[in-house]
Amino acid sequence: MSRVDVVRAAMVEAMKAKDKARKDSLSMLLSALKNAEIDKRSPLTEEEADAVVKKEIKQTKETLELAPADRADIREEAQARLAVYQEFAPEDLTEEQIAEVIKSVLAELGIENPAPSDKGKIMKTLMPKVKGKADGKVVNQVLAGILSK
Repeated sequence: MSRVDVVRAAMVEAMKAKDKARKDSLSMLLSALKNAEIDKRSPLTEEEADAVVKKEIKQTKETLELAPADRADIREEAQARLAVYQEFAPEDLTEEQIAEVIKSVLAELGIENPAPSDKGKIMKTLMPKVKGKADGKVVNQVLAGILSK
């Protein structure tokens, strides 16, 4: 079953349960997935569907951060939407797993004592390996920790 079908089935369940907030969130996610399929002109792969879900999560987090403090309705709606999106998001790599990937990249590049000047070269090789599996900010923080040792 594709991610689109899974989200559509969850949306139908939410409609039957008369859970309007969940249905609306799932409807927005389904629209994003369908639009990505239309843009691609073929069904999405698992990685592409994960990327769409992560993008929606990121946008919702930005909405939450930028919402004025006196607009509790916007904040509650964004938090509810975020909770629904998290159900369909792939598991991110832990910091330990990211560190392992970084170590394998360092071995692949032949860098024994990484210096801050090597960061660009390392990131160029590292990011395609963790794309869709980890947040770039977390990867950057873990790499910075390794480079500072």
